[in-house]
Amino acid sequence: MSDGGGEGAESSPADPPPIALTIAGSDSGGGAGIQADLKTFHQFGVFGTCVVVAVTAQNTRSVSDVQSISANMVKHQMAALAEDLPPRALKTGMLATKDLVLTVAEGIREFAFPYPVVDPVMVATSGDRLLSVDAERALVDELFPLAALVTPNLTEASALMHGPVSSESDMERAGRAMLDMGARAALIKGLAGDAEFVDMLVTPEGATRFSHARLPARNTHGTGCTLSAAITAGLATGAGLGDAISTAIDFVQRAIATAPAIGSGHHPLNHFVAAHPLST
Repeated sequence: MSDGGGEGAESSPADPPPIALTIAGSDSGGGAGIQADLKTFHQFGVFGTCVVVAVTAQNTRSVSDVQSISANMVKHQMAALAEDLPPRALKTGMLATKDLVLTVAEGIREFAFPYPVVDPVMVATSGDRLLSVDAERALVDELFPLAALVTPNLTEASALMHGPVSSESDMERAGRAMLDMGARAALIKGLAGDAEFVDMLVTPEGATRFSHARLPARNTHGTGCTLSAAITAGLATGAGLGDAISTAIDFVQRAIATAPAIGSGHHPLNHFVAAHPLST
């Protein structure tokens, strides 16, 4: 009996894709958090796994509730992946509480998960706070020393620096301070000019400026999550940090530019856009 595959056709297993892990919260609106990360991984040809640390009730307008997952369950999720689906790179997003920050840091150390990209998610696009105040210190003390890259926006960088970050020199200064906190690299995001935004990558070798056009401000729900996920996907495929960042910025720019008008608040990005190939 024919299997429908054509004469002489044989199926062969595809080479397994690289695995990337997101450790973050669930967005019921689908535009940010775990959902945005997994969509982004898929577009880069990376198999996405996840550790859910919190569940949010949110849409494009606001976050109405946050329920944290137990630290024990978070640790069990990480152990399950370490046993069978170890990632080549990972990202952290919203971690909500001090206990969860400590648990995630302990798991990364114990399971030797490589290339952690730490997105210090503190406030949602809607303005709702997503990280408790006492968790901020734990983030710096426990996660930054493990990070291959930290990716704060200007608001988050200002909070971490306890003062305004509002110029390119401020961004470079903040990035160097984060290297002093233990991170191997820092990407400070989102300085607005008249016609462009500037992101600043700071490494021990120096600072690199990335600029990109200003696009509609309403199409921004999940922007930070998507960018850090795209960088993580690049690292999982073996790309260098600079290439991973520039390709991720390009992906996010096109996802913003073509964002559908979904919801009545800040629209989610268009995660259907194709990711351009990475140099490896």
